[in-house]
Amino acid sequence: MLYIKSFTFNPFQENTYLLYDEKGNGTLIDPGCFDLAERKELLDFVTEEKIRITQLLNTHCHIDHVLGNAWAKKTFGVDLLIHKEEAAVLKAVEVYAPNYGFVGYESSHADGFLVEGEEINVGGEALKIIFVPGHAPGHVVFYHKDSHQCIAGDTLFRGSIGRTDLPGGDHELLLSKIKSQLFTLPEETVIYPGHGPETTIGFEKTHNPFVGKNARS
Repeated sequence: MLYIKSFTFNPFQENTYLLYDEKGNGTLIDPGCFDLAERKELLDFVTEEKIRITQLLNTHCHIDHVLGNAWAKKTFGVDLLIHKEEAAVLKAVEVYAPNYGFVGYESSHADGFLVEGEEINVGGEALKIIFVPGHAPGHVVFYHKDSHQCIAGDTLFRGSIGRTDLPGGDHELLLSKIKSQLFTLPEETVIYPGHGPETTIGFEKTHNPFVGKNARS
C-alpha cells in the first residue's frame, strides 16, 4: 500500500509530498520547505512515523519546488533525481532566489536523471515516470497504478493548468501532453497537484476550462 502525506510550504503555498509504503520506506517529492518551522514540521512527521527516506525527486525545478532540496539531501543522506531537461532550470534558481526574498538559499545538484516510461520504487511500490512538459521543459509526473494516484506537480490543477509564461514554457505543448499523457489514465485517478486541492482525472475531463470537454478553443 502507498501512503501519501502532503505539506504546504513557503509563500508560494507549494505542495510537498512524502510517499511511503507499509514498511516505512519513503520518497520525498518537491520539498518546498525553506524556513526552520517548515523543515521541523516535515522532520517531525518523518521521525514520528519512523519513515526512512531513501530518495528525493523533483517533478520540475522551479524555485518553489526546490527550496528544501539541499537541506533534504543532507538531512536524509539521499540522492536527488530530476529529468535531464531540468538541470539548467535548477541551476538558475541560485541566481534569482534572492529576488524573491529567499536570501540564504542553498543550491543543489542532481545525482541522477529520471527517464520517461521507466519506473521508480517507493519501497515495494512502483511509480511510473510520465513526461508532461509545457509548464517546464523537463516536467515529469509520478503515477501509482495500483492505487490510481498521481503526483502531478504543476501540470494539472483543480479547474486549471500550469502557467506557461515562464522560460521554457509552452502552452500548446502542455495542453497536448495533458490530453495524451494524463487524460488517458483511469478517470478515478487522484491528481495531487503542486498547489491547491486534489482532483481527479474524471472531474477535469468534464469541468476543466482549459482541457475539459467544454474547453475554450
